[in-house]
Amino acid sequence: MTTPDQSPVELMVDYIMKNCLWQFHSRKWDREKQNASILGKVQQILCDEPVDLSTPADRCYWVDAVVLADAYKARFAWLQGMEHAAIRSLIQALHQRIDYLTISASLNAELTDQRY
Repeated sequence: MTTPDQSPVELMVDYIMKNCLWQFHSRKWDREKQNASILGKVQQILCDEPVDLSTPADRCYWVDAVVLADAYKARFAWLQGMEHAAIRSLIQALHQRIDYLTISASLNAELTDQRY
């Protein structure tokens, strides 16, 4: 359950943490790549920009991005009234927060295990 005093970034983080399995890759570099790729494509979708679908990986990240962008549009009406520059700033802040939570602050030792 969300509260009215939660920031937009925290509302978006909350949705990812509760509904997106892609956040659980087991290596640091996987998480870095998927966070950047999915959230970058979410930004492009929300800002009506062209999305690169040239590789199989791009198409895979795009599918997750479409699902996430659609969920954000359905849940957060305030996104509809935002300028594209504000959406870009919001997604950048979201990306930083997700990287922190899923990589920097993670207690999962597998993320940095060189033998894994």
